[in-house]
Amino acid sequence: MKFRTDILPAEQVYAVLANERRRRALEQLESVGGAVTVHELSSLIAGRETGESPPPKRCRESVYTSLVQTHLPKLAELGVIEYDRETQTIEVSRHARDVSLYTEIVAANGVTWSELYRALGIVSLTVLLAALLGAPVVGAVDPVLWASLFLAAFAVAGAYQLWVNRFSVLRQFRPSR
Repeated sequence: MKFRTDILPAEQVYAVLANERRRRALEQLESVGGAVTVHELSSLIAGRETGESPPPKRCRESVYTSLVQTHLPKLAELGVIEYDRETQTIEVSRHARDVSLYTEIVAANGVTWSELYRALGIVSLTVLLAALLGAPVVGAVDPVLWASLFLAAFAVAGAYQLWVNRFSVLRQFRPSR
């Protein structure tokens, strides 16, 4: 396994995250999971900003202009996206993951993945210790069964997280261009 030594510095990540439209552009690109045109991206962002589908033409044009003139060149300069000006296509690059590490996804219920794993670890350790000490109800179940159940819960949570983030995970295994 090869470790990356070209991780974006925090200052550059903060520069990316400082602008809401850049954040939305990255969110949309990561959710699409492949190459997208500037027109498609501007339409997605405008729809998200207005809540309308399709978004108004004026809003799409405004988003398109700001992407082409400001945001896409900045993201391409930092290596967060691959932007082909001729074909007007955009795709996230390896550095997009560096940025997404700073914006850990919060589920609809407000829980991050790290909080979920921490809670699962604390609950599993507590239940396992209670079973080993013979606590009522919990002690009636074999500790190996408890351990197996919690390992299965970790496996399910991990598989679900990989599925949700599949495009960014798979992108890490692509050869560099």
